[in-house]
Amino acid sequence: MRHRKKTVKLQRDAAHRRALLSNLTCSLIEHGRIRTTLAKAKALRPIAERMVTLAKRGDLHARRQAIASLRQKDAVKKLFTEIAAASEGRQGGYCRITKLGARVSDSAPMAYIEWTDIEDMAAANVEA
Repeated sequence: MRHRKKTVKLQRDAAHRRALLSNLTCSLIEHGRIRTTLAKAKALRPIAERMVTLAKRGDLHARRQAIASLRQKDAVKKLFTEIAAASEGRQGGYCRITKLGARVSDSAPMAYIEWTDIEDMAAANVEA
């Protein structure tokens, strides 16, 4: 029985899965929207939303926790300056998953995962 076993394994060992989700989170922070498989998008959403919650806290300990998780300082800087500011009035639900259909090569279900406040981030980039 798989009761109370929430972690989606994605057919990887723990270190590979942690590195994959960290890299996907950094790509989402950098690009604002990424195209990936539906399973990876569903596994990524809780981690990305946890990072936004850390960024909204904004203190030094939260920044160090984000750096320890993501391991890319430029992504953490963008997370804390742009994404946290755009998501300030929101209590959760920072990511949106949009299903796309099957991939041509292997029929894997694909999806876009993006920030819900991406319009606010684009407006902030235009003003800056």
